[in-house]
Amino acid sequence: MKPIQRLFCRAVQLGFRAALPILPYRQPKLLTHLGEIPPLLAQKRISSVLLVADGTVRDLGLTAPLEQALAGAGIACAVYEQRRPNPTIDNVEAARGVYLSANAGAIIAVGGGSAMDCAKVAGARIARPRKSVQKMRGLLRVTWPTPLLIAAPTTAGTGSETTLAAVITDERAKHKYPINDFALIPDVAVLDAQLTLGLPPFVTATTGLDALTHAVEAYIGRSTNALTRRMAEEAVETIARCLRRAVNDGQDLEARQGMLRAAYCAGIAFTRSYVGYVHGIAHSLGGQYGIAHGLANAVILPHVLRRYGPACEKKLAHLARVASVTQPQTPDAQAAEAFIRWIEDMNRDFDLPTTFPQIVREDIPRMARHAAQESNPLYPVPLLLDQQELEPLYLELMEA
Repeated sequence: MKPIQRLFCRAVQLGFRAALPILPYRQPKLLTHLGEIPPLLAQKRISSVLLVADGTVRDLGLTAPLEQALAGAGIACAVYEQRRPNPTIDNVEAARGVYLSANAGAIIAVGGGSAMDCAKVAGARIARPRKSVQKMRGLLRVTWPTPLLIAAPTTAGTGSETTLAAVITDERAKHKYPINDFALIPDVAVLDAQLTLGLPPFVTATTGLDALTHAVEAYIGRSTNALTRRMAEEAVETIARCLRRAVNDGQDLEARQGMLRAAYCAGIAFTRSYVGYVHGIAHSLGGQYGIAHGLANAVILPHVLRRYGPACEKKLAHLARVASVTQPQTPDAQAAEAFIRWIEDMNRDFDLPTTFPQIVREDIPRMARHAAQESNPLYPVPLLLDQQELEPLYLELMEA
């Protein structure tokens, strides 16, 4: 990266870090069971809601008790089923249409990141009817109160139930991009481990590694504070203790609850301290080829950490000790490498791929450009990289 561009990026990041104490971050009200939602809505005198649910989650009957409880409380419930792993602009507009037709007063999102992201941006479009989704791309482009949003994750990964971020795919442009605004932070988060029981091992693994990516990228960045460091450390320690158990036994309620907590902590960390090039690259792959975000993060993370090299060595070494994957006295360089190998070992043990055969060499410059535009200057990464410096990472991710 050219010196002037590097100076500009660091200046912008420094400004955001200085503003952290005064920015309007908030944490959602926490509930532990879906059954607590109807009384909350009744208390707020809301008589009609939009339920945005992952289609598979609804097929499994996980939302049925909630829908019955809402009906029993006299609260009308219109439903939009989100059946795409990467929600699109068309999905957002369809959900918004259902909300308006039902004259709803709140949105409940039940599912993984796709359902929550769709619900968040639908709320933004309801609040800003004259502003297109494309014009909300980036940072602080909503800036208007959205309808009450209740988020109940059925996977432990995205942390979307506590973040200001949503990621939407523009199918026409074949591009996936984030929308970041304080208005998108859910008002209520329901961390109900019963909703995650029986989740398939592959989904458990990739969403869990998604949470790990959030925690790691937030921790090694240059815009941390005491809260985000503490939350990232708790997330990493909990993932190290619970993820393998959750993958190996879908009915391990304690491990499932731990992973929900880890995803929530990681969400608090990265919504304030941001992420890095892992996400920039993952979004470009998701937009171009439809690769699921958690899987992309899991595969990309070791590559980017090695590319950062000494710039994040000390912090990775600390996380290695937090995760108990190295001895306390191990030198930083060796501990950092042990942490990266730990991630690679989990990827292998969970039968995740090491490369993406979908990548076409001719697409790499465009994807690297998208990743650079998303990441610079906002993401306070340990080592700044421009488009040309990102392109070799895509080559590493190609099928050999």
